[in-house]
Amino acid sequence: MTPKVVQLALRRSLREVRHVRPVPAGRATGLVRDVYRQVERDFGMLAPPVALHSPSPPVLAAVWSMLRESLVAEGETSRADREIVATLVSQGNSCPYCVEVHGMALDSLGHSSVASSIAAGRAVADPRATASSAAARAELTAVAFSFHYLNRVVSVFLGPSPLPPSVPDSARSKAKSVLGRFLKPVSGASPGLSLDFLPAGSQDFAWAAGNPVVGDAFSRASSAFASLTISPAVRDVVLRELSTWDGSPPGLSRSWVDSVDEPVARLALVVAKAAYQVDDALVAAAGLADRELIELVGWSAFAAAQRCVAVSAPVVD
Repeated sequence: MTPKVVQLALRRSLREVRHVRPVPAGRATGLVRDVYRQVERDFGMLAPPVALHSPSPPVLAAVWSMLRESLVAEGETSRADREIVATLVSQGNSCPYCVEVHGMALDSLGHSSVASSIAAGRAVADPRATASSAAARAELTAVAFSFHYLNRVVSVFLGPSPLPPSVPDSARSKAKSVLGRFLKPVSGASPGLSLDFLPAGSQDFAWAAGNPVVGDAFSRASSAFASLTISPAVRDVVLRELSTWDGSPPGLSRSWVDSVDEPVARLALVVAKAAYQVDDALVAAAGLADRELIELVGWSAFAAAQRCVAVSAPVVD
């Protein structure tokens, strides 16, 4: 299986996105087209977890800016350390899709033993615990924030694996190897090139003080999410619940949300605290159009990611 075949399969995998219809690469215009081009150039592929946001161009730009400036752009930390954080956070959030993707990335970087340890649930040191500078801590915290966000969105809109179901079992090992090569760092991914997709923001993130570009990216993203048309009643329900939440998953039962009757608020709250519990019925009951659904899920996931970063501590041996 050649790289071109895998890249084509990944573009076609946008058809596997659930609940919404992403903009196809060949039909993208304006901001969506510009973001898509940068994603393919700097990330190596049009990653479905990013492209699925395309029904809402500002959310697409916000998510890409967070991901690019935390995981992809050059900085003080290694790509391997960033991938370890992404994988650990994804494992903690029960997101098998992201665990598989970033495990493959670690394999491609020569850290297959680390990827295997994470996949097996064995303890692996979190690089955030030993970051040597404020800039390094900001970069790794930004990765954690991005994946607390992405894990929630992926759980709603994508299946358990980045490989399309059309890839036969006999070819999956080879496909993973080729896909891992796409995930290798792109040389010369200069920091800050995604910032112009969004207006400047006004929120300061204390954890990002050591890295102005990261802080700027997340401030712009925060303003984009804050400007979305989300019902004040829904905002109140989610933010009230998150204000006392310690970040722990509520478990497998969804009884914790039984007291919330309004379907949109119910969906938003489950996305925030236990996105792995979102099912087709919960999404259908909300009755939202594609852009409305992306913006609701995105806003809720961003609010939850912000809370998780505020209350979480690095996982160490």
